[in-house]
Amino acid sequence: MEFLEELRWRGLVKDVTDLEGLKKTLEQPVTIYCGFDPTADSLHVGHLQQIILLRRYQLAGHRPIALCGGFTGMIGDPRPTTERKLLTHEEVLHNADCIRDQLAKFLSFEGENAAIMENNNNWLGSMNLLDFLRDYGKLFNVSYMLQKDTIKKRLDSGISYTEFSYTILQAIDWLSLYQKYGCRIQIGGSDQWGNLTTGMELIRKVSGENAPQPYGITSPLITKSDGSKFGKSEGRNIWLDSSRTSAYEFYQFWLNTPDADAVDYLKRLSFRSPEEIMELESSLQEHPEYREAQKALASELTEIVHGKEGLEKALRITETFFRGNIMDLSAAEIREGLADAPRTEADTEISLIDALVNSGVSKSKSDARKLIQQGSISINGQKVTGIDAVLKKADAIDQDFTILRKGKKNYFVVQFR
Repeated sequence: MEFLEELRWRGLVKDVTDLEGLKKTLEQPVTIYCGFDPTADSLHVGHLQQIILLRRYQLAGHRPIALCGGFTGMIGDPRPTTERKLLTHEEVLHNADCIRDQLAKFLSFEGENAAIMENNNNWLGSMNLLDFLRDYGKLFNVSYMLQKDTIKKRLDSGISYTEFSYTILQAIDWLSLYQKYGCRIQIGGSDQWGNLTTGMELIRKVSGENAPQPYGITSPLITKSDGSKFGKSEGRNIWLDSSRTSAYEFYQFWLNTPDADAVDYLKRLSFRSPEEIMELESSLQEHPEYREAQKALASELTEIVHGKEGLEKALRITETFFRGNIMDLSAAEIREGLADAPRTEADTEISLIDALVNSGVSKSKSDARKLIQQGSISINGQKVTGIDAVLKKADAIDQDFTILRKGKKNYFVVQFR
């Protein structure tokens, strides 16, 4: 399957400025870039599609540039509704350093088509206002800019000149990469179409009609079939930084992918071949209870983002919580696995009955007694039937917390102060 044809099969092509011209250009090695704004010190799963796309181009023989917006991050791409909170220069540069390290996990920096990391602070940071207005501002007609979707959507609610100017700054990025590296292709999500075409317009005006033509190509944004926002779990972002989102939580996010979304995510985010993905699709249709598609997706992405050790830990925690003895895990692994479990706090000791009621395991003390007597409650993996049991800090895991379990899969935490 030809490269662009496979991208289409994977659902990774939405708009292209010149499809036939792009196809011909991709017949030879070419330089391609994608930008990432450092509005936080970590990227999240919403960025994965573009990061992995850069890697796909590299595997096809092209040279990728990952551009970190150390300058534009202080402004941010206009939101659909409100102005962004502005970060300090120091915050943005710190975030840019963190993001650079994350991107390095996906791209190869060796070989003929070694990846390049750039920061637009290198050229925008030294530009003064007069340079901006004379060299670039005069090349953009306001009427042209008002037609951009990101700007048009904000005209009624209002948009500052700061955010209005963002598309010009991003155009300067592409021009700079075009002049320095001969970068002729920019990729991005479908919401970046206006910025891509603005960059092409600037390159055309500065370089002339006879210069090598640049191309822009966008991919559809990832969505959930139920209409809810992709990339969040329990209302929280799923980050690529392990200090923000653990390997276990990351693995579980993908493992819990609904059947209706699993194949779409595999096509977009997995490096598995089309044939392998079609086999997983057949398995999902014939034996959805096996969840082979979700397991394949979760394992592959967790290993890419968190490494082999991270995947092994995620699998160990998952297997232990559902089939093994929780006490076989380390205290740190238990904390990781139960980060979202319901919990209650206690001083040095608390009766089991009170702990069950306070943590929400039982609705009342009588219900708690019944559950204990029925053998439905375990303390740190050990079943208990005595209604007079007391939980003590001295007996807790690391003298810090105790795990209650109702039935086989419902865990609760008693956190000692």
